Amino acid sequence: MPEPGATVGIYIPFWGELEYLRTAVESVQAQTDPDWSLTVVNDAHPDRSVDAYFGTLTDPRIRYVRNETNCGITENFRRCVQMATEPRIVVMGCDDFLLPGYVETVRRAHALHPQAGLIQPGVVVKDEHGETVSTLADSVKQKLMRPRSSEPVLLGGDKLAANLMQGNWLYWPSLAFRRDAIQKHDFRDGFPVIQDLALILDLLLDGEDLLLVPQTVFAYRRHSSSASSLELMDGSRFEGERRFFRHAVQLAGPRGWKRTVRGARMHLTSRLHALVLLPATLRRGDLRTAVLVLRHAFGS
Repeated sequence: MPEPGATVGIYIPFWGELEYLRTAVESVQAQTDPDWSLTVVNDAHPDRSVDAYFGTLTDPRIRYVRNETNCGITENFRRCVQMATEPRIVVMGCDDFLLPGYVETVRRAHALHPQAGLIQPGVVVKDEHGETVSTLADSVKQKLMRPRSSEPVLLGGDKLAANLMQGNWLYWPSLAFRRDAIQKHDFRDGFPVIQDLALILDLLLDGEDLLLVPQTVFAYRRHSSSASSLELMDGSRFEGERRFFRHAVQLAGPRGWKRTVRGARMHLTSRLHALVLLPATLRRGDLRTAVLVLRHAFGS
């Protein structure tokens, strides 16, 4: 068990490659601020070398749990959140990694704004080789959609929710949640790839604020083997996104969040993303997916 009393609890729901996981674990161990605990929840991955690796670690702040059976990504996320005890918790991707000042930055932000439901630090995007990359999606997120501020700033309510409906510029694995806030809500079934935004919308509707911190202290991996990238190949992600945006309208409407309703109905960057993918879909002769992409881009 990790030592009690840590401020920042880092949870990694694991299903992937040991090489990436090792990098993630070592990045936590390399933090400038030692006030952390790390829990890795292995979703019954068949590679037993992962078990052997954690058998070599002696740091009392690190806990390793192996599920008896594979429960899937959403349920494993739930388990990570439910077992958390630290004031601030991070549900980190098993292929992402921290820069050395992550815990220090989050702990300082937590001390200044302990009431903030979410903390979003600055993020750098890396490819599968650890090289910094700038994709079209990330350029839109960070240069067009993300609010500009050279100092930490609190955001929330209808304005932030509407902004996220137009384009989700947050990086879920880098977010540090106030534990009692996130444990009040569950991941919604039916949104496996966009489950992060669904839960964040629930938090905002519940009155939580997001603290945007400009310091870049998290490395997010962007590579073609991710679940979201694979779902884009057949258009199924866009079907899931449309279901979510209809759900968002149903939640925000009764609250009088008119900007959020408009943003969800428009979902501008999601539509533009579909159009960007259309030429490649047509080139490979996938007419079925092309129809799904066009329906998402121009449908209601």
